[in-house]
Amino acid sequence: MAHPSRTARLQRATSESSIDLSLDLDGTGESSISSGVPFFDHMLTAFAKHSLTDLTVTATGDIAIDVHHTVEDIGIVLGTAIKQALGDKSGISRFGDALVPLDEALVQAVVDISGRPFLVHSGEPAGFEFHLIGGHFTGSMVRHVFEAITFHAGLTVHVTVLGGRDPHHIAEAEFKAFARAFRQAKAFDPLVSGIPSTKGAL
Repeated sequence: MAHPSRTARLQRATSESSIDLSLDLDGTGESSISSGVPFFDHMLTAFAKHSLTDLTVTATGDIAIDVHHTVEDIGIVLGTAIKQALGDKSGISRFGDALVPLDEALVQAVVDISGRPFLVHSGEPAGFEFHLIGGHFTGSMVRHVFEAITFHAGLTVHVTVLGGRDPHHIAEAEFKAFARAFRQAKAFDPLVSGIPSTKGAL
């Protein structure tokens, strides 16, 4: 059975940022990311690669003030695009989980494409939120990005940092674990007929 194309393209412009984003949930993990925030480019590239989502992001923003607005706004647009591309969610696995190491860091992520936005995020070491990763990306932005994505995509996501010392490794393991769990959840399950919910809608 052929599945409908699961793609989306969105543009969003505010006084703080301008974003053009397109994605294909059934891609091969190809990406072209230009956010003006190099570490976030690295994280979005990892998300695309490990979730098998083709992703193109071109963004400009007031990063001379802070990366906050640009990163948050990309998270909002990415989440909105994911929700749009998922359509009615017919035939998907719905649930996904992953345990991903990066050297000394270890992160577990669990995703439910539930239609109910909820994020449980825990385990980052004390002081992580204050660390400047790459000299410009504040550790606190990791949770903030997941909040933006999960809320606007309608996902239930649990991200648990089980171990880690280096902030770069911890952040990257978080994005990779989320990507792998999302990859499972969005995948079509040949045993699923219709929408995988007793309510008949997600």
